[in-house]
Amino acid sequence: MAQSEIVITEVSDKAGRAAFVDVQYRLNADDPNFVPQLRSEEIERYTPGGNPYFEHARCQLFLAQRGGKVVGRIAAHIDELALTQPADQGMGPGTGFWGALQAEDAAVATALIARAEQWLRSQGMTRVLAPMTLSVWEEPGLLVKGHDHPPMIMMGHNPPHHQGWIEGAGYAAAKTLATYDLEIAKPFPPLIQRIVQSGEKNARIRIRDVDLKHFDREVEIICSILNDAWSDNWGFVPFTPQEISYTAKKMKPLVKPDLVRIAEYDGEPVAFMITLPDLNRVQIKAVGRNGKPSLLGWIKLGWWLLRTKPADMRVPLMGVVKRLQSTRMASQLAFMMIETIRHAAATRYDGKRGEIGWVLDDNQGMNAIADAIEAKVNKEYVVYAKGL
Repeated sequence: MAQSEIVITEVSDKAGRAAFVDVQYRLNADDPNFVPQLRSEEIERYTPGGNPYFEHARCQLFLAQRGGKVVGRIAAHIDELALTQPADQGMGPGTGFWGALQAEDAAVATALIARAEQWLRSQGMTRVLAPMTLSVWEEPGLLVKGHDHPPMIMMGHNPPHHQGWIEGAGYAAAKTLATYDLEIAKPFPPLIQRIVQSGEKNARIRIRDVDLKHFDREVEIICSILNDAWSDNWGFVPFTPQEISYTAKKMKPLVKPDLVRIAEYDGEPVAFMITLPDLNRVQIKAVGRNGKPSLLGWIKLGWWLLRTKPADMRVPLMGVVKRLQSTRMASQLAFMMIETIRHAAATRYDGKRGEIGWVLDDNQGMNAIADAIEAKVNKEYVVYAKGL
């Protein structure tokens, strides 16, 4: 085998998945804003039987080698639920995906993308959206703005040069997703305070904490609202009961009742807002660059989870039932939830900044809310599309 030859192989066993996961730590070792995730959880993410995404998706992992050394990776996958969605909402029949791209250089990236496309065509796909790692609910899109600071929890990160690699392979932007940065120690503008105060006087509205004693019930309520609220959004794929259970179990150690709120109207749950302390803030220091914390690292993680101070915050999900979305009530409920959580984050967890998102570029309601509370876009992610 020539030293410069790039050989791409399919991953089909435990050792291959381990190599697939490990290459990301080496290739990002010099990036100060790369947050190493726990290696064990990364392996579980790509393991059928571990991640419930595989219960409705086909996936093929690929490794690139040059001179006997692993120099890159990519995952090509097809979500059977995405295939059933309306084509005018971004997904639909014939749409496949690739993601988790890591490569030493442009030649490796080009070869990996071509191999992923080949596999998708062999499976009958006619179009690809990328990068998507894995589900749209996980880490969709390529970071194109905001490389100068680490991502918050559950958000992706990649070097700036990935953009040139992907666009050079013939991909065009299909959708932009933004995250908003918010100073949570600062009160909201007077107009927003008046809207919140008006809602607090309305006896038909109740903003409550989640009840951890009935965690499974609360999860079902939130996911029912989520699947309804997001059902018309670009890229929507419904959460399955298995994914709901899996995600809730992963998130439970981070859930603080005063940071996850459910809004009720006349006793009916109609909106929710999930806020998570930014575990990445401590993980970037506590987890080794190979994804394996030392004993001291585990102690740091455990101590922070116990105290959760100081903690900046991220709002990964919020939603209002569809029947209220065109009413003033929707924005009022959103402002009320944001304000109660902002106050709790600042006064109880020493939070200084929050992040809202991701938010679709055409989500006028959510973008208007972000503008009204004086949040500023701090990161942008692009989902690319290409015909096969």
